[in-house]
Amino acid sequence: MASGEKEKYSANSLVRGLEIIKLFNEEQPSLSLSEIAKQLGVSRTVPYRLLFTLQQMGYLSQDENTKQYQLTPKVLELGFSYVNSLKFPEIAQPYMETLRDEVSASCHLSILDGPEVVYVGSAPIRGVSAVNVNIGLRLPAHATANGKLLLAFQSKEKLMQLFHTSNLTPFTDRTLTVPSEFQKQLETIRQDGYAITSGEFHPGIRSVAAPIFTKNGEILAALNVVATESAYQEDFMDKIALPKVLETSHLLSSFMGFSQKSVLKKQ
Repeated sequence: MASGEKEKYSANSLVRGLEIIKLFNEEQPSLSLSEIAKQLGVSRTVPYRLLFTLQQMGYLSQDENTKQYQLTPKVLELGFSYVNSLKFPEIAQPYMETLRDEVSASCHLSILDGPEVVYVGSAPIRGVSAVNVNIGLRLPAHATANGKLLLAFQSKEKLMQLFHTSNLTPFTDRTLTVPSEFQKQLETIRQDGYAITSGEFHPGIRSVAAPIFTKNGEILAALNVVATESAYQEDFMDKIALPKVLETSHLLSSFMGFSQKSVLKKQ
């Protein structure tokens, strides 16, 4: 399309409105009508109607005393819309790779699908001690750290439905199969904010998982580190992996717009 045609279809009001929003920053968190007009290089009458519209839509607020305008938290929705349009595993991949390098163990990203976890992201290590998975692999949620974590943040109704339709099948002698005890463990995981398992699905495999939340406080995915008991120190999961997993999950949750207030409102 030629430049002349592009200008023909350009919406000047939308352009001006976005320019106004971009004027606000850390150095100038609030601006007056005259300041906005001056920085745009126009008369005061040009931005007045746009400011009124942005205020009506909730993107700007105006102090009744100073008449200064400032952005509202609703502006963040514009950024969240972009983030949500991306594929989350792609967003999480560099974070997982950094986590993998910091703890020298494989890291995985998974979601809940019924009574199973589905692996949607992975940052594997190499070597005989590696515990790696293929994208799309499904494992029983009740016998894995990431699965228990995802279950712990589900509604009571959904948990009752899952327990009603599926059994807590034992895979090793460490797999918890008593429903009442399992539900108590899920409550502990929910309160702690993480889950650790040791040999519950496969002997000699340990894992720690932490939640990634959406901006609404709903669990989006589980981030976990997995390793063999024989290749790492006994306190590896508690002292090394756990703090790093929590740190990374908090970063990803914040990236998705989550704040602790989101969870408090839902409780």
